[in-house]
Amino acid sequence: MMKLYNSLTHDKQEFITNEPGKVSMYTCGPTVYHFAHIGNLRSYIMEDVLEKYLRYSGYDVKRVMNITDVGHLTSDADEGEDKMLKGAKREHKTVMEIAKFYTDAFFEDCKKLNIKRPDVVEPATGCIGQFIKVIKGLIDKGYAYEAGGNIYFDTSKLSQYYVFNNFEEEDLQDGVREGVEKDENKKNKADFVLWFTKSKFDDQELKWNSPWGVGYPGWHIECSCISMKHLGEYLDIHCGGIDNAFPHHTNEIAQSEAYIGHKWCNFWFHVHHLNTSNGKMSKSKGEFLTVSLLEEKGYDPLVYRFFCMQSHYRKSLVFTYENLDNAAKAYEKLVARIAALKDDGETDPEAFEKLKSGFTEAMDNDLNTSLAVTALYDVLKADCNDATKKALVADFDKVLSLGLCEAAEKKRQEEALSANPELVAEIEKLISQRAQAKKDKDYAAADAIRAQLLDMGVVLEDTKEGTKFKIVK
Repeated sequence: MMKLYNSLTHDKQEFITNEPGKVSMYTCGPTVYHFAHIGNLRSYIMEDVLEKYLRYSGYDVKRVMNITDVGHLTSDADEGEDKMLKGAKREHKTVMEIAKFYTDAFFEDCKKLNIKRPDVVEPATGCIGQFIKVIKGLIDKGYAYEAGGNIYFDTSKLSQYYVFNNFEEEDLQDGVREGVEKDENKKNKADFVLWFTKSKFDDQELKWNSPWGVGYPGWHIECSCISMKHLGEYLDIHCGGIDNAFPHHTNEIAQSEAYIGHKWCNFWFHVHHLNTSNGKMSKSKGEFLTVSLLEEKGYDPLVYRFFCMQSHYRKSLVFTYENLDNAAKAYEKLVARIAALKDDGETDPEAFEKLKSGFTEAMDNDLNTSLAVTALYDVLKADCNDATKKALVADFDKVLSLGLCEAAEKKRQEEALSANPELVAEIEKLISQRAQAKKDKDYAAADAIRAQLLDMGVVLEDTKEGTKFKIVK
C-alpha cells in the first residue's frame, strides 16, 4: 500500500481514493507571463513522477491542470499589477499573445523533461461563467460580500481557516509577508478577493460582464472551479509547490468547502523549493535559470530531471552548477552501464519480481525517488542475466522517465560507428545511391538498397531532416 505525506494532516497516510482504482488529481499550472524557471519545473517533475507511479501501480488517473492567464497579481495578497498585464507591457504584446507564447514554451520545456501533458489543461479565461456561478453561490450562502466594487470571501465565517499550519494571528498581520498591503475594503485582514471590478485596475486588458459590474476573477477562485468542473466535488489529491500552501491552497479549501458544503480534497502533495546559494529561486533574483539556458550551457534537460530525483520532494534542493555537473557525470556513467548490457536470452521472472520490489518499496514510501534510483543501481549490480536487467531498467523508467533505454541505445550506436569507420562510409554511400534512385523514380532500386542495408544490420528512417540509420546487429 502506497503511503504519502499529507500536508493537510502533517503525517504519512495510506493513499486511499474516493473510488477504488481511480484517482482524481489536480495540479496547479503556470501563470504564463514568462518562462518557467527550473525551480518551478521541479514541482512539475515530481508531480509527473507521482502521476506515472500511480498509473504504474494500476490506478486509472485523471489529471487536470489550469493555465493562469488572468487574475494572478504580483502580490499573492490581491495587491499590485496583474502578472499577465505586466508581461504584456514588458514585451509590447497583448495579454492573449503573451499567454499563448508562454503556454507553448511551458509545454515545450515539459516535453524536454519527459513530463507528460495532463489529461485536461484548462485556461482560466475559458471558465469565466463557472467562476461567476460559484461566487454567486458563495454570496447566497453568506460566505462572500461586496465592498468597494470587489467581491471578497469572508474568512470569519469559517471555524478554521489556516488549515495547513497553526499560524498565530499576529504572524499574518498586514505587511508581515513581502508585498502585502492593507486593503481597506476587507472586513478581516485574511479575507481575499473573488472578483475584481473595473474600480480596481482600470488598465486591466481582460474584463467580463458580471452581476457586480465589468471585471475579472481573482487568482484563487480559478483552481477550485476548474477542478470541480472536470473532477467533481470529491478530489483525491491536489498538488503544487510548497509556496502555494498559503495563501493559494488555503483559500482554495476555504471557498470550495464553503460552496459544496463538505470536505473537498483528501490529500495535499507539496513539493519544496529549489534553492540557490542566495535562497529561494525566483524570476527576479540572480541568473534566470531556464531549461533553455541549461541547454545553452551544454546540459541535457534529463540530467536536470535526474538531479531532482536524487533528493526527496519534501526537502529543499540546492542548485549549483557543481551539483548539476555531478549529476551529469552520474547520469553518463549510468547510461554507459546500461549500454554495456547484452541481449543474452530470456527475462528471469523470479529475479525480476525480487528486484522490482526494491523499487516499489521506495516509491510506496512517500515517493522516495532517491531510494528508487538506488534500486536501479542495485539491478545493475545484481546476480542475474542482462536480459532481466534491461527489462527492469525499462520497467522502472516508465516512472522515472529518464530516457535511459534511449540514451543507452544512442551510446551503443555511437560506439559501434566510431569503432567501424569503413562501415559508416559504406552505409553513407548506399544511402546516397538510394536517394539518387528515389530522385530518378527508380523505386525498385531504392527498395533493393534498403533491403541490402537491412541484411547488413542497418535500419533506415526517412525524416524531414534526411535519412537516418541505426545499426541493429
